[in-house]
Amino acid sequence: MTPRPLRIALFAEAVTLAHVARPLALARAIAPDGHELLLACDPRYSGFTADGPWESWPLRSIPSADFNKALAQGKPVYDFDTLDGYVTEDLRVIEAFQPDLVIGDFRLSLSVSARLAGVPYMAISNAYWTPHYQGGYALPVIPLSRALPLPLASALFHTFSPLAFIPHCQPLNRLRSKHKLAPLGYNLRRIYADADHLLIPDLAGLYPLGESNGSYSHIGPLLWSPDTPQPSWWQDPDHEPLGTVYVTLGSSGDPSLLPQILDALANLPVRVIASTAGAPAPQHLPANARVASYLPGDAAAKRSRLVICNGGSLTTQQALAAGIPILGIASNMDQFLNMGPIETAGAGLTLRADRLTRRAIGSAAESLLRSDNACASAQRLQPPLLAAAGQVRNAFRRAAEQLTDLRT
Repeated sequence: MTPRPLRIALFAEAVTLAHVARPLALARAIAPDGHELLLACDPRYSGFTADGPWESWPLRSIPSADFNKALAQGKPVYDFDTLDGYVTEDLRVIEAFQPDLVIGDFRLSLSVSARLAGVPYMAISNAYWTPHYQGGYALPVIPLSRALPLPLASALFHTFSPLAFIPHCQPLNRLRSKHKLAPLGYNLRRIYADADHLLIPDLAGLYPLGESNGSYSHIGPLLWSPDTPQPSWWQDPDHEPLGTVYVTLGSSGDPSLLPQILDALANLPVRVIASTAGAPAPQHLPANARVASYLPGDAAAKRSRLVICNGGSLTTQQALAAGIPILGIASNMDQFLNMGPIETAGAGLTLRADRLTRRAIGSAAESLLRSDNACASAQRLQPPLLAAAGQVRNAFRRAAEQLTDLRT
């Protein structure tokens, strides 16, 4: 028996490129099954979303700068009025397209709007943001971590985080109350991952989860890279003893850190290829560095011996798909939570953006480049990650069958 084609509306919350890239990758993976697909996304990423086997519709998201600023200050990303307006936008799309299934990536308002529309709702969520995750939280870069010694800041954070998370949970709980839906409490993971079914785009062995009870499915990494023209230097040969280092801080990284990273690599025997993710390039580049606005991350990782990134899942999965180690320069909690298991597996190191020095960057990079163990650990993760990424279409079929009656 084969699944019947569905009308599926995918909502991308365009606060970071990763939350756009994953619905894009999922849509491409499942399109061969004949589904009628709609991708709703803020127009600022229309260059990536306009062409594909889907209808592309505009959808408002808050500016990425506001999102990153809220994270840096440890403040709630969304207030009630924003989420309330999102519901209106969501329902406009749902009522016009009449989907059989809604899929969202960090579109928290779908916790309400999909239920109001009576449409089954799947959310794409990293394992560490689900209530099933067995690990704890991590101290992000916030004013507390900058002002105090790390041991003291960490102790205060873990003691008071249950109280600190309450303001982050209140807006969605208030929105659910307005529409007579049960509150979700003050567990931040319930707020971030409320759905009828969760699609987990992670390698199951790296991120332990509790009992599923049919509420989540590992669908495999949703690998994606922008289809952009190759820069003029792309084919230049690499004769450096330690090879090539690929640097990208992504759309949620601090672009002011890029010059510091490039300077830290300037005296190493490496060739550096870097993406600014659309931010302006540094005015002064070391002789061994080449920079472009966007690079195909999968191809850049494959030609490198080390990836330096913000520690987010999209780029770290590209690195592990290429079997190379990762230096994560992490700021927000998502990045720390993602890098933790990678570091435990021996496939990378994490540096805090609030304790960053050129010496620390250079030392960590050289250590990973010269480490046979780091390379071997990354290579051990490569086969299972690629195998899982190759099963996204089948994994989605099984997940959808748990939620809707797809068989004819």
